[in-house]
Amino acid sequence: MKIAMVTARPKLVNKQANIDFIEKSVKNTRADIYIFGELFLTGYHCKDELRTLAESIHGPSINQIKKLAKKQQCHILFGMPLLDEKLKGVIYNAAILVYPDGQVAWYHKWFLPNFGPFEEKIFFDEGEELKVFPTTFGTLGVLICYDLFFPECAKALALQGVDVLIYISASPSPTRVLFETILPARAIENTVFVVYVNLVGTQDDLVFWGGSQMYDPLGKLLVKAPYFKNSVVTYNLDLKQLSVTRMKRPVLRDIRPELFQDLYEIARFHTKKNKKTKQKGITTK
Repeated sequence: MKIAMVTARPKLVNKQANIDFIEKSVKNTRADIYIFGELFLTGYHCKDELRTLAESIHGPSINQIKKLAKKQQCHILFGMPLLDEKLKGVIYNAAILVYPDGQVAWYHKWFLPNFGPFEEKIFFDEGEELKVFPTTFGTLGVLICYDLFFPECAKALALQGVDVLIYISASPSPTRVLFETILPARAIENTVFVVYVNLVGTQDDLVFWGGSQMYDPLGKLLVKAPYFKNSVVTYNLDLKQLSVTRMKRPVLRDIRPELFQDLYEIARFHTKKNKKTKQKGITTK
């Protein structure tokens, strides 16, 4: 599977210019899948204008990308503000995967940052599904930026058979060290390939650091794009490595399902309901 990580600065509030950039990138580099950053269609810092920029899954922007994917016989993954199909006025921070045959799959960002310079909960609704995307090359899982900090999302996708976990992102420069610390951990703890594609450049008061990168299932850095520069970096993933790695490091085999029930109780009630510990006079806080 040849992946093209496109690290670029989208134009704010100019969807057609960004579609033209996607088309140029696809035509200039040969790959099986092209990946662009979070909210690449519109730019990240659009605020109230998101309400007029958002489109449905059948909107004109996705239709243009569908024609491009069919013509070039490739997969294209990018971020955009996506309208709910049933509830008028509800918008999601979404990742869109367009297949070579024109089919479209999507993911709604689960975790919306609302601190510091981020105001996503003001404009977007939270996602509720963690879907996998099968391709002829392997099974993909897609998450968005802040989702990285919640390992349960990656684990849920890995347990559904994901081979490659992709994060599209709009990460500003102060957070770089955090992302680069956690990314290899997600690969190791789930024995999956991890691909991270970030925006680059300045949008209002945010400076995105670029640095898109890829890790193997043992957390080894395979390739990294330069910081603070537009770039297209390609890499051929050998998915045969997964079976060997999972024999040597069987974390998916050894997962304890009861842990997730315990986690729910601890998170919901701040205590674990356990009859055995109560009988022994042990309490949990």
